[in-house]
Amino acid sequence: MAELRLGPLLRYVDGSSATLWVEASRPCTAEVRCPDGTGGQARTFQIAGHYYALIPVAGLTPGSERSYEVLLDGVRVWPLPDSPFPDSVIRTPAEDDTVRVTFGSCRWAAPPDGEKDPVGPDALDTLAARIAADPNRERPDVLVLLGDQVYADETSPATRRWLAARRDLSDPPGNEVADYEEYTRLYYESWLDPEIRWLLSTVPSCMIFDDHDVIDDWNTSAAWLEDMRSTPWWRERLLSGLMSYWVHQHLGNLSPVELATDPLYAAVRRTPDGTDELRAFACKADVDPASVRWSYRRDFGRVRLLMVDTRAARVLDEESRSMLDPGEAEWLREQALDAPGSYDHLLIGTSLPWLLPHLVHDAEAWNAALCRGERGARWARFGEDLRRRADLEHWAAFPTSFEALTALIAEAGSGPDAPATVCVLSGDVHHAYIAEPTWPTGGGDGSGDGGGGGGPDARVLQLTCSPVHNSIPLSIRLGFRFGWSAAARALGRRFAGHGGCPRPSVDWRRTGGPWFGNQLMTLTLRGRSARLRLEQARAVRDGKARLAVAAESVLSEK
Repeated sequence: MAELRLGPLLRYVDGSSATLWVEASRPCTAEVRCPDGTGGQARTFQIAGHYYALIPVAGLTPGSERSYEVLLDGVRVWPLPDSPFPDSVIRTPAEDDTVRVTFGSCRWAAPPDGEKDPVGPDALDTLAARIAADPNRERPDVLVLLGDQVYADETSPATRRWLAARRDLSDPPGNEVADYEEYTRLYYESWLDPEIRWLLSTVPSCMIFDDHDVIDDWNTSAAWLEDMRSTPWWRERLLSGLMSYWVHQHLGNLSPVELATDPLYAAVRRTPDGTDELRAFACKADVDPASVRWSYRRDFGRVRLLMVDTRAARVLDEESRSMLDPGEAEWLREQALDAPGSYDHLLIGTSLPWLLPHLVHDAEAWNAALCRGERGARWARFGEDLRRRADLEHWAAFPTSFEALTALIAEAGSGPDAPATVCVLSGDVHHAYIAEPTWPTGGGDGSGDGGGGGGPDARVLQLTCSPVHNSIPLSIRLGFRFGWSAAARALGRRFAGHGGCPRPSVDWRRTGGPWFGNQLMTLTLRGRSARLRLEQARAVRDGKARLAVAAESVLSEK
């Protein structure tokens, strides 16, 4: 008899359809069944000895809610017997519904029950407990998970023990994951957490990778990549990382229409074992990153979300260094400018922040100039070493890409059909903040004087929220607090001057934060109004945790 190994995960949902992802223990037919007779089924496909299905559910009614169960070969496997959680449900949005988008990044798996959590309560666990305690209260319409869903390079004690029973950890990559099977262990550890499992079964989710889904500083530079390719273990690690990401995260990001026309999805489903097809795809993505698109678009009524790949789509040659390859950049532009007036809010999901503290921005631009050789070969070698040690790899480290994104945001947010807000949603930096840009009067002349009056009609904001559940070293707290100060800004300008870096075409200021803790942000969007709430997971006396509101603000009220 087939057993449910992982899931279900409720992934794509619109007014009339949904998809649910599961892993089974053997080949079978996976079915979703609702009390009103709606549902769907799919045959599992095999990857590396594991069996997965993405089950389409059609014929749903907008503005409705229905519970569901999952069956494998006709036997009910979800809800679990004696589950303490409410029924999992599929909620379909009605036209002009309020849209609640909860987002964050960087989540270590919570330790097993009974073990002390070294980094405090998990914000997603705590959100799940709150919703389960009162299923009728406000809940997110979608979870946007902005990277580092699993940590291939920072494994838990339990996973290290499991790895040690499988292979000799004195051989590289040591206690990091090495292959596809070991990646599946990370997903089991993270997604079999009872609260997380239930939460992901009842709240739709959008996901994108960041570096730790493969390795810290993934694709930071051409020199870095050359060094990694010289190691005996890197190729298997990368291919396994891309394969497991495609299976566990990427497939569920796609709509039923996109799935129906996806050649790789068709290929792995029509063969008894799709491993070779998926591995060939990953090999192609390694050799020719521009041939693969991990970015995607989701529309929630009049809210448009563009999730942008800022890791695999990079151009690393120092002379043409870019966060996005030309095809990816053109895709982003087309999606942002498609059908102006058809959306009230544009959300750009990028794991790496666009706007950083001014000191960090200037340091990254300076470092990029050094690595290009602007100050000679000796400084270039120093710059490369510093880039890796200090993680200088955000949008600011790709100055041409920073300016292109800035110009695109201004264009998308301007004119009579402009949205009310353009929000860049990011994580990565293990704290939360709000930054708001200003454009010089008369347009982007590069002076960076922040004079105002020359910017877009929409309100533009950088919203950064991290971590969901991770450590926050004192160095990060001190560094980012200082990074926003006037003294830090002056220091940053000295760095920029040494590198001959021009002023950015836009200025910005911090309007909220920095906040430190395990946390989530929620955007509540209705019509052209937008509200933001930051909540932090805090322990309470009974040993449990609760989400406490750390900040609230009105972004747009129209």
